[in-house]
Amino acid sequence: MSDIPNRVLVVGGGLAGLSAAVEAVDRGARVTLLERRPRLGGATWSFRRRGIWFDNGQHVFLRCCTAYRAFLKRIGAADSVFLQPRLDLPVLRPGGPSGAIRRTAGPAPLHLAPALLTYPHLNLRRRLGVLRAGRALRRLDPDDPALDDVSFGDWLSDHGQDPAAVEAFWDLVVLPTVNVPAAQASLKLAAKVFVTGLLTDAPSADIGWSRAPLAALHGDAARRALESAGAVVRTRAGVTGVRANSSGGLTVQVDGAVVTADSVVVAVPHDAVGSLLPPGSLPYQDRLGDLGVSPIINVHLVYDRPVTDLPMFAAVESDVEYVFDRTEAAGLDDGRQCLALSLSAADGYLGWSAADLIARFNGELARLLPAVSRATLTESIVTREPNATFNGAPGTHRLRAGAECATAGVYLAGAWCDTGWPATMEGAVRSGTRAGRLAARFAGAVPHRTGARRSAAPVQG
Repeated sequence: MSDIPNRVLVVGGGLAGLSAAVEAVDRGARVTLLERRPRLGGATWSFRRRGIWFDNGQHVFLRCCTAYRAFLKRIGAADSVFLQPRLDLPVLRPGGPSGAIRRTAGPAPLHLAPALLTYPHLNLRRRLGVLRAGRALRRLDPDDPALDDVSFGDWLSDHGQDPAAVEAFWDLVVLPTVNVPAAQASLKLAAKVFVTGLLTDAPSADIGWSRAPLAALHGDAARRALESAGAVVRTRAGVTGVRANSSGGLTVQVDGAVVTADSVVVAVPHDAVGSLLPPGSLPYQDRLGDLGVSPIINVHLVYDRPVTDLPMFAAVESDVEYVFDRTEAAGLDDGRQCLALSLSAADGYLGWSAADLIARFNGELARLLPAVSRATLTESIVTREPNATFNGAPGTHRLRAGAECATAGVYLAGAWCDTGWPATMEGAVRSGTRAGRLAARFAGAVPHRTGARRSAAPVQG
């Protein structure tokens, strides 16, 4: 890697790093992206086993995830996702009637009222209580830092929500978005999810997911987009430090060598960033570990025949949380069906063996889907992300860093950064886009006049 002018060096090839690199190259910077692993995509990756593609975990987005959707469009991957025309989340219960959280064509927040008023997993008193709490939640400001001092569970209790209502409704939304139960979640993060996603604009909560393996959707597509724009992408390139040098630039230690750059985006997890930066670069650099971690486990089950016609569903009164039909993404066209069960905040399952998890959740699925009892498992595998996200508990907001740090020209990106969002793909892309914009400006890049996204737009902080 020879020195080139206006170089922005991006450390990390997850969604934050990829979006930072795309933003910087589109603003005219010479970009080099370094990723220590042999693949791109960060926490969204795939592998092939006996001819079947499996993702490490199920990742979804909402219509309100505008930065993530724009990123997919920019890298040419928008046609590889499905987005519901209207929110429709089936909710099953073993031996009981099926319900759904779906929206009407009406304005928010009335768009959810018909579904909640007929929701079979709560009695009428609790349904009306959920509507009242929803009105109160809509009045909160997700940008108010004081909300981070309160747990969502305490707020729900103060607004008349008992454990049955929390399990059958509130946790269905909080668990997959904040990756902690409602009882443990920061009110600030929960308010962001509900106010932005469900209660302000009716279409915002329409759910989308990938129709292709995640490796193809993110890593492969982003590499093609970056390389076609002239960026350099290197995997198996471990960065061990970023420092200012005596000539006013930056030096980056890569696999024992030293590389210079005009600006650097550090897009790595919160538990890794502190060791890469000089001491004192961040206000709470020595306390980033206090952000904690929350795991996600996915159980992938392939049956010899279809067992459901639902593309996705949630469950109550079951250990099953969310189930997705991944048959198309798995590449199966032989009559088999591939289901992925996603378990958020899965601390209690980390010590379980793969065999026990498969047996447990195959049995749980049989309680929800009678056809499972008549089907045969042909393939099964468990994927684990012990450090999937930071722990979105009260008190974490102040630990989430902004894009800038004390070392001039160094910018931070990642879903753990202060985006206002939980640790989601949308948060990762938002942080990366901002960091890439700032890094390109610092490097003095001149935007391309043609062929680049927002090529003539002024660079804003």
